[in-house]
Amino acid sequence: MKKVQSTCNVCSLACNLDFYVENEQIVKVIPTPHYPVNKGFSCIKGISLDKQNTKFRPSPLPKIRNVKGEMQETTWEEAYDYVAKKLLEIKETYGGDSIAAISTGQLPLEEMALFSHVMRNFLRGHVDGNTRLCMATSVVAHKQSFGFDAPPYTLNDFELSDTIFLIGANPIVTHPIIWSRIRNNPNKKVIVIDPRRSETAQRSDYHYALNGKTDIYLFYGLAHILIEKDYLDHNYIEAHTENFQGFKDLIAEYTPDVVAKKTGLSIESLYEMAELIHTGERVSFWWTMGVNQGYEAVRTAQSIINLALMTGNMGRPGTGANSITGQCNAMGSRVFSNTAGLYGGGDYDNLVRRKAVCEALQITDEQLINKPTLPYNAIIEKINSGEIKALWIVSTNPRHSWTNNTTFQEALEKLELFIVQDIYDDTHTSQDAGVFFPVVSGLKKTGTYINTERRLSAMRPVLSKAEHEKTDLEVFLGVGKALGMGSLLDLWQTPEAIFELMKKCSKGMPCDITGVTYKALEGSAGIQWPFREGETLEEDERRLFEDGNYYTPSKKAKFMFDKIMDNPLPTTAEFPYILNTGRDTVGQWHTQVRSREIGVAEDAYAAQAYIYIHPELAKEKGIEENEIFEVASINGRTSRFAARITENVTVNQLYAPMHYIETNNLTPSLYDPFSKEPSYKTTPINIYKIVGEC
Repeated sequence: MKKVQSTCNVCSLACNLDFYVENEQIVKVIPTPHYPVNKGFSCIKGISLDKQNTKFRPSPLPKIRNVKGEMQETTWEEAYDYVAKKLLEIKETYGGDSIAAISTGQLPLEEMALFSHVMRNFLRGHVDGNTRLCMATSVVAHKQSFGFDAPPYTLNDFELSDTIFLIGANPIVTHPIIWSRIRNNPNKKVIVIDPRRSETAQRSDYHYALNGKTDIYLFYGLAHILIEKDYLDHNYIEAHTENFQGFKDLIAEYTPDVVAKKTGLSIESLYEMAELIHTGERVSFWWTMGVNQGYEAVRTAQSIINLALMTGNMGRPGTGANSITGQCNAMGSRVFSNTAGLYGGGDYDNLVRRKAVCEALQITDEQLINKPTLPYNAIIEKINSGEIKALWIVSTNPRHSWTNNTTFQEALEKLELFIVQDIYDDTHTSQDAGVFFPVVSGLKKTGTYINTERRLSAMRPVLSKAEHEKTDLEVFLGVGKALGMGSLLDLWQTPEAIFELMKKCSKGMPCDITGVTYKALEGSAGIQWPFREGETLEEDERRLFEDGNYYTPSKKAKFMFDKIMDNPLPTTAEFPYILNTGRDTVGQWHTQVRSREIGVAEDAYAAQAYIYIHPELAKEKGIEENEIFEVASINGRTSRFAARITENVTVNQLYAPMHYIETNNLTPSLYDPFSKEPSYKTTPINIYKIVGEC
């Protein structure tokens, strides 16, 4: 029996697991005892990775939709040639801007990099990812405040902090590993800021149930009180930050009275929170989707960062303003996918960075893409306007997950070429494909992941590929060859070769990984970036900004702020309630196409879409427990849900798990102005009892 240590390719933690294999069968899965992320623990999704592609497993051969509208199997070479011919025809007719792709944060960084090389550098198209849905806000917030997308923390800070703020975060459900770290901390106070009395809020020391999407008012108000009471670290502000005075001037108007009225919290509770920040010796602020998925999300995230900066809670053990968002390759997709910048970071118009990347990749400046990609929302909008003609979807399910998801369905009807590449051929998105590329799961792949705390880890094949089976990397290479890329693919033939290219691209950047090798990652505790060539790894957990130096030209963190904007979609007489969305059970994962193979998890959640509603509102509308009722959204769509009656939501707010297609049918086409992340968390709705149907 062989044992293979590999990486879980589900959530942003990228835990490591030991797979025991005999005769090409996984006998058991055990969380890797020595791995610093999960420390021998796993959630049900990770421990059940052996179930992937067991209940649902497509044919290993690709399919093309024929003239009758039927999907017909073909050979890989024929599929590559067909796709390449169509892409080149579209590029020749309409230009590179008419080609786009939406990828995922669940691929190894090597596959992401190659895909962008094919799509961006050669075809001159656009590639964004489903990462836009979860972590784009944090990316932009980090870049503007710190000078680089640099989550500063280590997960060990959960166990070192004495005051833990969880903002729009519910780790009991979303990150059980994190909750276990929090529980292991004997000296902590846990403060939850969430409109809903979530599972984590129920087990916290303090829960502040503010009105939805008033977070930024709260944090500006807390900053106001901290200044009023002089609860500041003046030395840190002076030595390591800039533009504090501008921030101070702005928040003068956000008095406790103003903030209390907006948030629904008492003035006393505002002062109580300020005292918790002041009396804590090691205060940490952690946020997830409750912050990121909003119409004013970047400035909200930065209002949290500002609190940490002004109180000196940065760079020390147990402190920080920390986003725990993302997928398993959270950082890999952000700094090496080429979706929003050059490989390793930097701007497309930076001649020094362009030269460095070109030299690393051994290409000319003319061969390197010269502009940022269109974001996800613009891709969909330009398909609907007729400007984008070809779309390639890789391991994501936007027909389900995209905000106001009917707009994605409408877009498909206008495409000349629609390719879907996935481990399943029966997702809502796969079923509409004109070309379907079946690929293997992570159990049969080699690659590298970089998790939310910047830790590189190894994905190594647990099982061997069967006849005709392909990895995503092999598909990208096959299409690239058929496109005629020739020598442009010479250095991109294996995952390890691509990793070496990315190392060269990272040299001298904040995310420098030139000291990391494939051999060092295998069976290891992982390695956090930066880790430069010639350095010695002395510890498994390393945080950023311990020296107070940031990645800005001045080496100082920037206070970033704006006057708070009005809600662009307020409630109205016609739509008087708010819909919030999020995860619901530990076993559910995104659009449920992966978690449906976990029998014990699937048994724990309903097949019917459901929504949480307060007893008073249910009584007012005459709606009983489990009764199906209708929800109408301000976006013009309606969906039906089963009622789950609970006092854990407020009277004017309903909460729907995002795992059902009915939910994102209702969310609006509304985005943060900086990150373009959708505003999933505040949708004006109305509800109706269904009468007269049999």
